[in-house]
Amino acid sequence: GGGGGAGPVSPQHHELTSLFECPVCFDYVLPPILQCQAGHLVCNQCRQKLSCCPTCRGALTPSIRNLAMEKVASAVLFPCKYATTGCSLTLHHTEKPEHEDICEYRPYSCPCPGASCKWQGSLEAVMSHLMHAHKSITTLQGEDIVFLATDINLPGAVDWVMMQSCFGHHFMLVLEKQEKYEGHQQFFAIVLLIGTRKQAENFAYRLELNGNRRRLTWEATPRSIHDGVAAAIMNSDCLVFDTAIAHLFADNGNLGINVTISTCCP
Repeated sequence: GGGGGAGPVSPQHHELTSLFECPVCFDYVLPPILQCQAGHLVCNQCRQKLSCCPTCRGALTPSIRNLAMEKVASAVLFPCKYATTGCSLTLHHTEKPEHEDICEYRPYSCPCPGASCKWQGSLEAVMSHLMHAHKSITTLQGEDIVFLATDINLPGAVDWVMMQSCFGHHFMLVLEKQEKYEGHQQFFAIVLLIGTRKQAENFAYRLELNGNRRRLTWEATPRSIHDGVAAAIMNSDCLVFDTAIAHLFADNGNLGINVTISTCCP
């Protein structure tokens, strides 16, 4: 069975999927399905943290596979774990993890680069989180602004972050410096929309380095903060330049990037 669907779920089907509910976390027990000696199921994530069966207190070892339940699981479509926040897809168990990683209904993470902030919440709460927890981020108004990154010669990995507000939306501008290997540093500049992927498709952005009779330009569609910067940087799907290029455009260790946001015609 392949493909996800969003049709109505029959009561019998719901009864069937409820047989797979883990008694500890209430998520689904998916293949490989292991049972205790009395036949009770618990999902593999919870099983690793338990010393005995949560239903009968019996031993969880040795591991006994329930092949019949695995066959049933392969014939059943399971709801996405973000069904409670609005996702109506039902999926084959092999497709569930991949979909849930990119589901539009999953919580938004703090879009600030670096892994220090663990905040998660709804899209509507992102801006107030940034304003309260990341007060140092400057916001500039208008569709055409200059993002000034100061002290670009600072050693090691550094992030510069700024907000741009236009067309009734907020955009996050990120310049990230990474040390690729000893002594060789690269800069990555990108624009993210504080919004969904669908909303991001309505915009385009242009980044431009100007100076000393030189110009370097990058144009693209903004990424949604749901996707974050890491994947774009890994694939170089952004403005990429090295230290030598940065110095061609910098002024006393400060680098100005012209940022222009525009709307796309539908």
